[in-house]
Amino acid sequence: MSFSGDVKTELCRASLDRPCCARAEAYGALLYGNTFTSREVRLITESESFASRLPLLLDRAFGLQFDRLPGDGERKYVFHLADKGKIHRIIDAFGFDSRQSPVLHINFGLLEEECCRAAFLRGAFLAGGSVTEPAKGYHLELATSHAQASRELLALLTDMGRQPRHALRNSSQVIYFKNSEQIEELLTLMGAPVSAMELMNAKAEKELRNGVNRRVNCEAANLDKAVDAAQEQLEAIRRLYELDRVEGLNAALKETIVLRETYPELTLSQLAEEFEPPITKSCLNHRMRKLMELSKS
Repeated sequence: MSFSGDVKTELCRASLDRPCCARAEAYGALLYGNTFTSREVRLITESESFASRLPLLLDRAFGLQFDRLPGDGERKYVFHLADKGKIHRIIDAFGFDSRQSPVLHINFGLLEEECCRAAFLRGAFLAGGSVTEPAKGYHLELATSHAQASRELLALLTDMGRQPRHALRNSSQVIYFKNSEQIEELLTLMGAPVSAMELMNAKAEKELRNGVNRRVNCEAANLDKAVDAAQEQLEAIRRLYELDRVEGLNAALKETIVLRETYPELTLSQLAEEFEPPITKSCLNHRMRKLMELSKS
């Protein structure tokens, strides 16, 4: 199952004890579902958990049953309402006139309590939401064909202190989040704290892995520099032998030549430890520069 599927399964474990929250969740699901008009309600989902929850949700929110339930063996679960009496009852419960379209506005009067706002978002996500696998990136979105509802949800989320973005994708209005912390907060608010923790763990693992890779790359680059420097030093020593200048050097420089030739793989810091007694890296660097100058004169 995908991460989105796992999130929806977790969300469907949320209690339906409070009628106001059940109604708010149903409201979000209807506005972000497939069809919601004064003539027809149609909800289609591939989530088995959401499909199991929908009949309970409709009953708890409105005391109603769907006219059509999914058939056996269907890949997608289709729920349908065409009974005008049932649809008008739903529209009336949302505070609209059943003679006009119920999808044009969000009735904010139904979402005054934080628990009802969370339930509304949960319903919207279950019907029209998705979230990317944390290992691949951070992206959570809510998509609907109802432009006004999308704009008003954008305002609601902003009022709740969130920072959503908005885009038009084909005929869908999309509200989305790219910030991992915002996604974690939203998942927790909707009722999926386990999924939020999974996202946090994936983020921490990714940051740790990136940190290790940066460190390894940095160490590899430093090692390459050290190897290049050692080769240049050995080449300078070879030229000093060719110029017959080694015997005329002082004891410190002769010792430096011997140790560099003995340990060509060591960095300057490591090589400095091989002297008896050990010398500082700065001192060794000074000797190496002197040898380099002498090889060029």
